[in-house]
Amino acid sequence: MVRVLTAGHVNWDVTLRVDRLPEADCEAAIRSQHQSGGGSAGNVATALATLAVDTGLIGSVGDDDNGLLASRELEAAGVSLDGLRVVDGAETAVKYLLVDDDGEVAVLGNDGINEAVTPAELDRERIRTAEHVHLTSQRPDTAAAIARTATEAGLTVSFDPGRRLGDRDYTDALGAADIVFANDREIAALLEDEYVGSDFDDRIVAVKYGGDGAEVHTPAGSYVHPGFDVETVDTAGAGDAFAAGFIATLLDRVDTLATLTADSTPELEAEADIERALEFANACGALTASQEGARSAPTRPAVEGFLRTRF
Repeated sequence: MVRVLTAGHVNWDVTLRVDRLPEADCEAAIRSQHQSGGGSAGNVATALATLAVDTGLIGSVGDDDNGLLASRELEAAGVSLDGLRVVDGAETAVKYLLVDDDGEVAVLGNDGINEAVTPAELDRERIRTAEHVHLTSQRPDTAAAIARTATEAGLTVSFDPGRRLGDRDYTDALGAADIVFANDREIAALLEDEYVGSDFDDRIVAVKYGGDGAEVHTPAGSYVHPGFDVETVDTAGAGDAFAAGFIATLLDRVDTLATLTADSTPELEAEADIERALEFANACGALTASQEGARSAPTRPAVEGFLRTRF
């Protein structure tokens, strides 16, 4: 049994630090190279485990060297791999991340076998025994099946659909989500104009603005945090660390989600929980962006120590 199950992509990342992101017919100089596990589901799972949350994973890798490395890294972080499918004769998805001197990221990649898990292959009993399910980019039918199983069992669900939101039909999974994460570019596809009156105004929507912080919309109101001024090294994985920090904080407040998504007037304590979660999540994202690699999420004591220095 785990408290949180993450579901989606598990990749192997090759990070190339470059002097600038190249434009067409231009060339950039590679300053250094770093390899580690990646994929949003793997990143969030690792970040949650680092925050001392018992976490499991639903995803797939190949039986190649990259899949072995990715699996070992997740296991070393304390993530349960009972739901990780290893596909014989398949290649693990590899992403090449170009990171410039400002920490901005461009991504090249092959899909590999990171969407091999179908609805028929899900261990639904394992899903039901969790406390929370976090969905990331994956097959829409698998995401919908996981979300449906979780909600029928009374679990809370969060979803960060990522860059491919506009290309895939995630209607069913989004409809089941209690929390939706998106960045400032993706949010336009969800809310169109405003949170109030949208299809999502009965749940929590967290909008990530990178170095400019984040805001959270709830039926009780909206909350803004400006983020933290840190020296940005690599923004890869910072959004996943944000999601992990937000989820980890709210898990400690079991009634918050139920209160804020209910029709009744929310309590002030639940609103304060959202503000604490937003602050903690921004600290997780900032600390991750100040380190190299997508798997550099901080421990809980590190986040708490960081926050103490800011006040």
